[in-house]
Amino acid sequence: MRVGFIGLGAMGSRMAGRLLAAHHDVVVFDRSRENARPLEQRGAQVAATSRELAADVEIVFSSVTNDAAVEQVMFEPDGVLAAAHAGATIVDMSTVSPRTSRRLHDAARSKGVAVLDAPVSGSTVQAEQGQLVIFVGGEEDVYQKCQPILAVLGGKTFYLGPSGAGATMKLCVNTLLGLGVQALAEAIALGLKAGLPRERFLQVLGETAVVSPSQKAKLENARKNEYPAAFALRLMFKDFGLIVETAMELSVPMPATAAAVQVAAAEHARQLAAHSDEDFSVVVRAMERLAGVA
Repeated sequence: MRVGFIGLGAMGSRMAGRLLAAHHDVVVFDRSRENARPLEQRGAQVAATSRELAADVEIVFSSVTNDAAVEQVMFEPDGVLAAAHAGATIVDMSTVSPRTSRRLHDAARSKGVAVLDAPVSGSTVQAEQGQLVIFVGGEEDVYQKCQPILAVLGGKTFYLGPSGAGATMKLCVNTLLGLGVQALAEAIALGLKAGLPRERFLQVLGETAVVSPSQKAKLENARKNEYPAAFALRLMFKDFGLIVETAMELSVPMPATAAAVQVAAAEHARQLAAHSDEDFSVVVRAMERLAGVA
């Protein structure tokens, strides 16, 4: 199958690589030409614009940073909707607002193009191994048609309902992700302030049932006081913004999330000033500093 992939960052490049490895004919586009080079060397064709990519493929995958990037690659004159042909399918794997997903769906439908919102749960390791969890919104028959190619990218795929449902599910999952690490950060700050020995304390925390498998990897970051970006704080902060915005639209109170947003905002400001890009689990160090134990 001839497919396109837009957005070749840490996740997108690995997903596009999976499609190549599965012997699909892959066309790629990224705003940074350098990001496309490794895939070009593996046999992918590189398009000059997302419009050029869309003109010649059956399925357009996209994995871009935020709503503004979806707007650019989909709706602008050089975007996908300017060239996608009737009968094509767009699978947007970006983490964006459910409102953006529905807008893309409606705009594409008027051109005879199907759209699935299909954001993913997992990091670069799962993307490389094809073990992502994929949350899908859109028409169910389109989902059924796309299941075989989605299986190349994800170990599990779940159909949630109409357009925007996949995006909504991803925001719920990332609420738990962000709050879980914030809770871990507060527990660590409390234990250290109370005088528990750092190495033993973190080791014992990791042996408890209340620390999730994903949090255990973050304990290692805390132990080393090093936070390499598996999932950057700037992206968690962006997702917190989408979560709070959606909650406001629906009048859903989220007081714990509101508190976590403030810690993420302070750390995001610090990283911007320092020109750094660390993992979202760096809130552990932020809470240690606030408690006077860092």
